[in-house]
Amino acid sequence: MVRSNSELRAQALEFLSDKWGIAIGTFLVYMILLGGVQVIVPFVGSGVTIIIGGPMAVGISIFTLAIIRREEVRLEQIFDGFQNFGTALGAYLLMVIFIFLWTLLFIIPGIIMGLAYSQTFYIIADDKSISAMDAIDKSKAMMDGYKWKFFLLGLSFIGWGILCIFTLGIGFLWLMPYIQVSYANFYEEIKEHGMTA
Repeated sequence: MVRSNSELRAQALEFLSDKWGIAIGTFLVYMILLGGVQVIVPFVGSGVTIIIGGPMAVGISIFTLAIIRREEVRLEQIFDGFQNFGTALGAYLLMVIFIFLWTLLFIIPGIIMGLAYSQTFYIIADDKSISAMDAIDKSKAMMDGYKWKFFLLGLSFIGWGILCIFTLGIGFLWLMPYIQVSYANFYEEIKEHGMTA
């Protein structure tokens, strides 16, 4: 039986209880790197973000999975996705293209397929030999029957996001790790169930 979203969130907080310092620091560096590229090189920033977006997404997946698996956690893990650069970039580009094409049909199909592809970077983080397309296909299969659950999990953080705005954005330093570790916990929970749902 798959645990409820509230249980997944509560466990994410438990996993973070002694990791808040490293988690906040790592996500701060992650956001500065991705946002800084846009500021420093505005004319080519979007292209650079596309190139590094996939590997960085795999890296943050590796980092958050290490937290929930009680493994060694290091800031440098956010760069581990570059060790599998081709697959990470390929998956990122394919996801962007597929979601864009689905969105052309209507907004809702684009959202649904975005949810279907949501586990792709965790899958790549777990399996260095998998291809980009196979990771996307595996995510689609894993999310069969769980897309609504994942949507509701994301929706459950909106209230916290609104509160963070009133802290001049400082609260997001805590909220971002909380969200991402909850998402990693979701992946860990459904990776066996999702293939048979």
